[in-house]
Amino acid sequence: MTDDATAAMRYKEIIALSRGSAENLRAWELARAEALTTEIEEAEAAIEAATERETRAAERATRWWKMALHNIQGLTWLTPGDDPRPVPTARAAYLERYLEEVKPSYQELVQAVLALGWRAKRAAAKQRGEQPPV
Repeated sequence: MTDDATAAMRYKEIIALSRGSAENLRAWELARAEALTTEIEEAEAAIEAATERETRAAERATRWWKMALHNIQGLTWLTPGDDPRPVPTARAAYLERYLEEVKPSYQELVQAVLALGWRAKRAAAKQRGEQPPV
């Protein structure tokens, strides 16, 4: 009889442990589900922010490109390249740095076009026999 009582007690102990384990597992699963929901929301927000940054960068690049095209439109011997497009190997962390590199390049282009215009005016005046501009 002591074996039966001991077996019954052991059975009850095992059932109690399994119920406790099930409750612990359920609590862990609920906490993990909540954590995953938070991570998913953060990831969606990050994707939305990245998409917005990409859109703004594309708009800036297009604006600089149109300004550059406007500056070289009088140079018939210069054929502009393709419109700007995203580079898949570019690092997203360097986006602002990439965009800041465009302005000095654009300014160099403007100065080069202005210098060409000055030289062209000077050459045309010489051909007409006029005093070239200084």
